[in-house]
Amino acid sequence: MNITRSWREQKVMLKQRFSILSDADFAFEEEEQEDMLNQLAGKLKKTRAELKLIFAELQTY
Repeated sequence: MNITRSWREQKVMLKQRFSILSDADFAFEEEEQEDMLNQLAGKLKKTRAELKLIFAELQTY
């Protein structure tokens, strides 16, 4: 995946798209990134593959 947006921009866009997300949902240490992604997928009721597609879409806006 070609990442062109900063993580901060992606967080803002995700919070706008999914109002149930908060800043706390994005709080993680570098080694906890996988856990954070799993928690996001669970909260949004999406698979990891669907979440990956959502992140890919954010790169096209």
